[in-house]
Amino acid sequence: MTGHAPTDWDPDPRDRRPFRLDAWITAHRHELVPPVANRQVFRQADMIVMVVGGGNQRNDFHDDPREEFFHQIRGDMDLVIWPTEGEEPFHMPIREGEVYLLPAGVRHSPQRPDPDSVGLVVEYQRPLGELDGFEWVCFECAHLVHRVEIQVQAIDRDLPPLFAAFDADEEVRTCPNCGAVHPGTGARL
Repeated sequence: MTGHAPTDWDPDPRDRRPFRLDAWITAHRHELVPPVANRQVFRQADMIVMVVGGGNQRNDFHDDPREEFFHQIRGDMDLVIWPTEGEEPFHMPIREGEVYLLPAGVRHSPQRPDPDSVGLVVEYQRPLGELDGFEWVCFECAHLVHRVEIQVQAIDRDLPPLFAAFDADEEVRTCPNCGAVHPGTGARL
């Protein structure tokens, strides 16, 4: 290897070696901070492999054009699914040790209220021009409040500015259907 710690990602894929994921999690746990609480394991890869810690503060819904794989390593999480506008979101728990493959295009909000929970999430890298949607649903009437589409490049870096911009703009947080003001990122679904 070229001087990288065995618990860190390797910038040159030819130099990658197996490592213990639990050691990687221990070494990077301090980086798993809200609002999303995630960190990519490998940056130079065709897959987005990330570890997500508990205590996240998000209530947006991710509209991913590709499938997502969830493996709940420690503790439990709650994957909130929003089937369609005007229909109430529903909760789907993913327990410690369970895996789930989320179909493409299913709007979902990963909730990890337990600060000690840890999960592994694997997504496809998006080709240039393929956008991800991030949506906020009205807590009162279950209609769309706001949607942002972005080209995801580094998911752990791209999302916090989206949430900050949403939180800072009350007009954007106001439901066009019923007029209720969305409480912002810290509120739980």
